[in-house]
Amino acid sequence: MQRNNTGAFVTLITVFFFWGFVAASNDILIPVFKKALNLSQLQSQLISFAFYIAYTVGSLAYFIISSLRKEDILQSIGYRNGLALGLCISAAGTLLFIPAANSSSFPLLISGLFIVGLGFSLQQIAANPLAVNLGNPKEGNMRLSLAGGINNIGTTIGPVIVAFAIFGKVSSDKITLNLQTVQTPYLILGAAFLLVAAIFKFSNIPDKAGMEEEKSKASIMDILKMPQVFMGMIAIFVYVGVEVSTASNLPEFMKQKLGTQEHDIAPFVSLFWASLMIGRWTSAAGAFDLDAGAKQKLSILLPFAAFSIFALVNFIAGYDISQFYPYLFIVILLVTADTISDGNPPRQLFIYSLLGMAALITGIFAHGIISVFAFISVGLFCSTLWPCIFTLSIAGLGNKTNTASSLLIMMIMGGGFVSVAQGALADDKMLGIQYSYCVGVVCFGYLAYFALKIQRELRNHGIEFGKVEGGH
Repeated sequence: MQRNNTGAFVTLITVFFFWGFVAASNDILIPVFKKALNLSQLQSQLISFAFYIAYTVGSLAYFIISSLRKEDILQSIGYRNGLALGLCISAAGTLLFIPAANSSSFPLLISGLFIVGLGFSLQQIAANPLAVNLGNPKEGNMRLSLAGGINNIGTTIGPVIVAFAIFGKVSSDKITLNLQTVQTPYLILGAAFLLVAAIFKFSNIPDKAGMEEEKSKASIMDILKMPQVFMGMIAIFVYVGVEVSTASNLPEFMKQKLGTQEHDIAPFVSLFWASLMIGRWTSAAGAFDLDAGAKQKLSILLPFAAFSIFALVNFIAGYDISQFYPYLFIVILLVTADTISDGNPPRQLFIYSLLGMAALITGIFAHGIISVFAFISVGLFCSTLWPCIFTLSIAGLGNKTNTASSLLIMMIMGGGFVSVAQGALADDKMLGIQYSYCVGVVCFGYLAYFALKIQRELRNHGIEFGKVEGGH
């Protein structure tokens, strides 16, 4: 990365933290509002649906407005202004938490989350290609890996902070749900959005950052006809879907099968999202300019360092972390899988998808804490799938990359649709909460197919892949 872009990149990755913080915190809101408002499991999954469908609505609005203006919005207003505008939209969404909590209104709550997600969609469209192009685009995955690490700090501490804000002293056995306590963390977050928006406005982040100046003459339909784009869109849909639905249905599974109370769920949700950090830090070892032996040692050290961050945060919050030590055996399995994949995108995507399927099948047919750890380990095997899918989907597109990237980001809506689908199947009259995780098995099945199919497709066009570093 060019030296003068380092400061810009450091500023840019703050938004990755916000995405992770809010996305993971939604998993705490789900059981809280489910109990307080007497919602069904399907209704409670509308929290995830509202948040993730906003990415689709935001992306469609982006395309429609750009078409009406006959000019790309970000090319017109610049990436700094685009990021600042997205943050302001998200800040406006947090204000709805005041009337939502005061009136115990579920529609207002999901409306607030929808607006927050709407702002995130614009931030995503701007931040991802910008991160790739703040330096050599061929090393863009390395920067997305680092950004993904920052994202996972947000996903790890978000559930703990929000749970503490809602329940107060987490070690107490007598917990009273007070929806008004939901206001505080989100209003503070809204203020942070506005502060960072101001920082972006006056930052040194470039408006173009080396983007292709030549305009693509291909229409969206032409780009959709490209196999790697269309198949990649489905892959993003099911990847985000299985990641989000596994986590968002975990609280209900633990409540039904283990009798876990709402205030004791936060560290398990935190471990799921920390698992993505563990997986990404494992793969990130290859990004350092070290000899093979040193990289191997680092790939072993970094995942346990990431686990230590999870343990420290939850220890400070007052949780018993000793119950999570057996999970380290699954981390060792991840390190082994990372070594076998050797950072090759299609190979890593295929191996991790098979492991994800195995984890869900184990969780479906096992019992107790074994099922819980199996479902949580899905986070480990989802950890590096984003850069693998993203890299394979935009390979060889040249100046069509930005449009293709926007189409891929649109498919983040899978987090909402798949969560609702699993929530519906989780009803006792359907499959029940445990067997509802078969939805995720199907998602991983497609990802394994995509890994094999797209590799052959790209080879036919003379595109071969070596190593890819990290995650998103």
